Amino acid sequence: MNIYVANISFRASEGQLKDLFQQFGEVSSAKIVTDRDTGRSRGFGFVEMPNDSEGKQAIAQLNGTEFAERNLVVNEARPSNK
Repeated sequence: MNIYVANISFRASEGQLKDLFQQFGEVSSAKIVTDRDTGRSRGFGFVEMPNDSEGKQAIAQLNGTEFAERNLVVNEARPSNK
């Protein structure tokens, strides 16, 4: 399951994001999107969890919770329109 995570603190690392989601099960990847020119976080990212039920539980438990002084917005990622 691909999970979209928004409102991530600019100070948060991909490792911290992965650790947060690992409470709910296996995480295959955690990526914070960065600006191509500055390398600075854009405040959102994606987490991949191979087990859908664990992913759904993570979404339900983490959406709206505080992480690094910001309230996360967590939901299932929609496919890109490419």
